[in-house]
Amino acid sequence: FFEFIISILNATIQPLLSLVQTLLTEPANVNTFQPLWAVIVYVISMYYGLFFLFAGFNLMISGYDSAKREKAKYWLRNVVLMIIFVQASFLIYSLILELSSLMTTGVINIIDPKFFLMTLDNSVNFGLQLSLLIPYIIVLITTIILLGLRYLFAIVGVVFFTFAMFLYFIPPLQSYGKLITNLLLVVIFVPFFDAVLLFGASALLTIPVFANFKIVLTIIAFTAVNLLMILLIIFAVIKAAFGVLNSDIGQGIKKAVKYL
Repeated sequence: FFEFIISILNATIQPLLSLVQTLLTEPANVNTFQPLWAVIVYVISMYYGLFFLFAGFNLMISGYDSAKREKAKYWLRNVVLMIIFVQASFLIYSLILELSSLMTTGVINIIDPKFFLMTLDNSVNFGLQLSLLIPYIIVLITTIILLGLRYLFAIVGVVFFTFAMFLYFIPPLQSYGKLITNLLLVVIFVPFFDAVLLFGASALLTIPVFANFKIVLTIIAFTAVNLLMILLIIFAVIKAAFGVLNSDIGQGIKKAVKYL
């Protein structure tokens, strides 16, 4: 009878757990956005010639001024790197997504699947599982929503990554390129840190004091995953914002506001 009850409970949460695992481990499929990426790269490529003309003109008029000559060479080098990284941005982004997926899958595979399911290991756990089923389902749904948003941002990120590569190699706008890149890297690699948290929570079951509170540990683990995703995004935004404010453009804006 108890096994029948447990099977019914597991049938309720199994689809949710499967969706969580898929959102954690599957790399975002960015192929849908490849046509849009191609259009953006085509538009950006129209600026290459202008940057080459600007750098070449500065190099010609630099004369014997070593500072201006080095600055012109720096611009030329950045334009060449910009062309390489912008044209290869789709491949680079796809490889980063695959790396994150492989790392996350490796951690998820070493977690005992029974950690997430209802079990009949002891009477205390059985009672807690019955009483905490609804909170567990709510936490799982919240996790699915956050991971779904993360998956959406990871897919759309291939477009923003192209702009990040473009802005990064323009010295006055480099901070904006770093801002976008930092945000995208957090979005891409947050599932790996989520998987590490889940593994850490599952490892606590080997400690006798936690053995009778498996469902509580599971709820805490998924709650920690949700908080981690939110806090990492906030931290990345704040860090990137300070980077922009400390840039040349940011300093200029602050001086303008101060004089106003």
